[in-house]
Amino acid sequence: MKRILLSLLVISDAQSFQISRLASAPRASTQLQISNIFQQSTGSSQPSLPKDVKEAVSQCRAAVQKGLENRLSRMDVEFPVGTKFGVEKNSGQAKKRGGKLASAMGDDDNNSGITKNLLDTSDRELGRLFVEMFQPVGGDNIACVFSDGNLADAARIKWKGDLGAECRITSISRGSKMKKASMKGMKGMGAGSKGKKKKNKQFAAKMNEEFSDENSGPFKLPDNCEVALFVAPTAKDLITVNRICDEVGMGTLVVLLNARLGLIDNFGTEESKEFFASEFEDMYYLSIAPQDAAPGCLMNRAYPNDWILARKPKVGPPKTIETFSKNPSSEECAAAFETVEIGDMEKNVENVLENVATWLS
Repeated sequence: MKRILLSLLVISDAQSFQISRLASAPRASTQLQISNIFQQSTGSSQPSLPKDVKEAVSQCRAAVQKGLENRLSRMDVEFPVGTKFGVEKNSGQAKKRGGKLASAMGDDDNNSGITKNLLDTSDRELGRLFVEMFQPVGGDNIACVFSDGNLADAARIKWKGDLGAECRITSISRGSKMKKASMKGMKGMGAGSKGKKKKNKQFAAKMNEEFSDENSGPFKLPDNCEVALFVAPTAKDLITVNRICDEVGMGTLVVLLNARLGLIDNFGTEESKEFFASEFEDMYYLSIAPQDAAPGCLMNRAYPNDWILARKPKVGPPKTIETFSKNPSSEECAAAFETVEIGDMEKNVENVLENVATWLS
């Protein structure tokens, strides 16, 4: 089994969103160097809430670095719903091509609330950040896995020509509108002159084999994959993730991005539920707390620090209520929340999902 070895890539704070590549470093022939590729902050180890998305990403990067140093190869990362990371450039040209393509890519001018396009864009940008973080291991050794083919196609379009996004983009469900359109276009390939008919049929057969989901079999990671990033996997996708983890072993780093494990009621089996609870470390968590226990509050954790229960008022930064050594239960959150005195002006807290996302914008 491959080991994850230590290497070093120094990154300045000013490069929070543009992770430098380790272009000149030698590569081990049989073992890829993953760990220690981010510079960890030398400041206080006391947990603190990020003031904006840039600081949140910096904290996340430092947490992942620490996890790699401790040889962790199963990580879970969660950011607020709809977080705007701002790492993708808007493409007006893409919008001109048609609403369907723009929609698939997450280009949406509707800023009135959290939409599916906003969610897809946020998840994809988080995946893009992690792809760039791990560029030192080589793009061919990084797999960015989306739930379905449409989401994967959108990433391919958005990241095309981006040197910081070199990776192997794939999806658990291989079907997509783009592939269906390609197959539809091949239906008429046999028509035309008699001399070209046989050649066109052969070409169509090859394309059909290339795009066929039936011939592809169960999903598997690309060969020589060292880092597998699963972007916003569904509850159904987690069944596949569980199998993949068993197949590749601990030598492959598997990272769940916005899997929202705490919101999943049915993992299929108790064994699967226990697998994700015990095997995956909450490397970075910034999302809402149980709202029935602590309304208007959020939770934050950057490995290996404690968990923070904080309250986000309508105006101003969040305020820490309590810290916990492990992910607190609803009862523990409720007990901590009861100790907080809230003024009448702050009792009717706005939608906490949009509140947290807006705070990071």
